[in-house]
Amino acid sequence: MKTVSQLLQGKGSSVWSVTPDSSVYEALKLMAEKNVGALLVMSDGKLRGILSERDYARKVILLGKSSHDLAVREIMSHKVVCVGPMQKVDECMAVMSNKRIRHLPVLDAGKVIGMLSIGDLVKEVIADQQMTIQQLESYIHS
Repeated sequence: MKTVSQLLQGKGSSVWSVTPDSSVYEALKLMAEKNVGALLVMSDGKLRGILSERDYARKVILLGKSSHDLAVREIMSHKVVCVGPMQKVDECMAVMSNKRIRHLPVLDAGKVIGMLSIGDLVKEVIADQQMTIQQLESYIHS
């Protein structure tokens, strides 16, 4: 099973972020432009939180608030679960499942080096399983 570092090498390490003072509307616009479901909230080069579509749905839409009038800091998740570059994909999936989250920032020595989504991890697990199946089929046929 690959490590987070190996997965990021193939996926890329692009990370999209907003500041705590950004409007929720600006954040949603960026999410749509980049086709992502979450943004990191950064200030002074440090991770301050994460804003996901789930935060928006539960803290803006359901409460009848306006995304134009709210700052990201008002709805972001402050407690961010992160992983390191040497963690394995299956460990990350366990973290996501246990914490009921869909995005994991990757930190190395306190610096953000990437972000993984549940989709990234599922793709990797499927690829790993397909390789195992092909190897077993090859072994059986030889």
